[in-house]
Amino acid sequence: MTRLALWLAALWSSSLGLIGFLVVPLLFARLPTPAMAGNMAAGLFQAQTWISLLCGLALLLLLSGRSLRWTLPAPASSPVFMFITAGMLLALLSEFAVSPRILARENLRLWHGIGSAMFVLQFFFASLVFWKLTPPGPGQ
Repeated sequence: MTRLALWLAALWSSSLGLIGFLVVPLLFARLPTPAMAGNMAAGLFQAQTWISLLCGLALLLLLSGRSLRWTLPAPASSPVFMFITAGMLLALLSEFAVSPRILARENLRLWHGIGSAMFVLQFFFASLVFWKLTPPGPGQ
């Protein structure tokens, strides 16, 4: 098990949780207008997309054994690879298909709901990756 893969999975999962479940709700609670909070949230979600993509790509490279000398015995058809790929796909779809519609205020309730569901799913997949890469503790 490479420590780098575990750290990347932890960064990916925790950054999603921190931004989506703590920082963005605080923005809406503390900033004077929802428009200001929405603009700040959009910037944070855009940055999170790139964090997700970089962590996912690095994990795919590490786990496939194509990077450095560290390898993990995980075939490309393993659940971990599917979770990473699904999380990255959700990040891309959120950024390039959902976010433009939210920013354009196009059917805001629908697209915000879809975007929120996709974000929660991405967090779920990133957390599963972290869970799967974490070695079992003593007695497990």
